[in-house]
Amino acid sequence: MSDDSFIREVNEEMRQDRARLLWERFGPVALVLAILVVLGTAAFVAYEYWAERQASRSGDAYLQALTLANSGNSDEALAELKTLEADGYGAYPVLARMRAATVLADKGDFDGAVKAFDEVGADSAIPGVLRDMARLRAAYILVDHGSYADVSKRVEDLTADTNPLRNSAREALGLAAWKDGKAEDALKLFDQISSDDGAPRNARERATLMSELIRGSGAAS
Repeated sequence: MSDDSFIREVNEEMRQDRARLLWERFGPVALVLAILVVLGTAAFVAYEYWAERQASRSGDAYLQALTLANSGNSDEALAELKTLEADGYGAYPVLARMRAATVLADKGDFDGAVKAFDEVGADSAIPGVLRDMARLRAAYILVDHGSYADVSKRVEDLTADTNPLRNSAREALGLAAWKDGKAEDALKLFDQISSDDGAPRNARERATLMSELIRGSGAAS
């Protein structure tokens, strides 16, 4: 046997001994970690599948409720939405509450609709933007079915310059002010909308029209 062959065999024996020692020391731990990784991956895939199924089921139920509402079957739509509110997945329970309030308003139950929107607006578990939208929806109902104070209570703080819903809130509050005989307040709010470059064009056009109407009436200048 040559020296090179002997050295190679010795090196191979040493590698095998090191491998055996490493396995004896770390093998069981590595095996457990490998099993945990496999189990974790399987659990994650199973959860994703479950979540996708739940979201799909809730989405179908929501669309069914919308179809019922749009076809005039308000009571059936409300029943579907109530079930979705209790059993829905993800954002669908909140959407169901918002839509149920709209259905109530459409069927003429304005007090019930405002109450439902107010409950969403006061629920701290719901994202702030949705709570603000619920308050705004309640305010628009109250423009025709409440007082200026009712509208102001819900949207006054949404009229701040930094709020993304400011112009919708200003419009609701402006309409309520005009209805309540507060012409100067209404004019100020509509002028704010028409001069806000961040306001949608149709909102600016409506605000300009209201401003012209108020000035033309002589109630404010």
